[in-house]
Amino acid sequence: MQPLITFQNKIGYTFLNQELLRLALTHKSYAFETGCGHDVGSHNERLEFLGDAVLDLIISHKIMEDGLASEGDLSKKRAALVNEKTLSQAAREINLNEYIILGKGETQTKGMDKDSILSSTFEAVIGAIYLDGGYKAANEVVLKYFDIMQPQESDYKTRLQEKWQAKLKITPQYVLDKAEGPDHQKTFFVSVYINENKLAEGVGKSRKEAEQNAALIALMENKNETEVQL
Repeated sequence: MQPLITFQNKIGYTFLNQELLRLALTHKSYAFETGCGHDVGSHNERLEFLGDAVLDLIISHKIMEDGLASEGDLSKKRAALVNEKTLSQAAREINLNEYIILGKGETQTKGMDKDSILSSTFEAVIGAIYLDGGYKAANEVVLKYFDIMQPQESDYKTRLQEKWQAKLKITPQYVLDKAEGPDHQKTFFVSVYINENKLAEGVGKSRKEAEQNAALIALMENKNETEVQL
């Protein structure tokens, strides 16, 4: 039980039902090796399913609060934040790999270091917290690690610039299309271009935020030099 206590101290949440946490950390490989694999209540896949939905709701709410954007742009931003890579990164930050209960086969193949297992277990833990303490508890834990999952703000513009610099030695240009609203609550609309070809549009509460959102959408669209006229 001591490892479970250590893990709870790390995430800042103590389970009322300790067995629920143990279930969240139990991979199906362990359940199958112990003869319980066909019992869906013996491993964490159902909690993973629930945690995925809880994460989507929490992150969707968060990014809606952060700025104005269309449904399509919000979906792209959520996809950039909640995926196997970012969730496995968050899992490593809390040393989740030290607590996953794996079968011998997965242990021998370093399953605790696989992005797929780390991300799915992270989702299962969030699902377990939701069942144990409700939405508020899950929200607090997720947002505590939101900065871990969220790429640094400068990354989107930097990544877009690196992409086009590497291909054609061209730097993306950002154009302020318009700003609407009173001075204390303006909304900025920005477009990003390669030469005269518009890659994407972004909206934000500041020009900087709008530029970052435009860069993110351009990255998600993944246009390349064959799709634009240079």
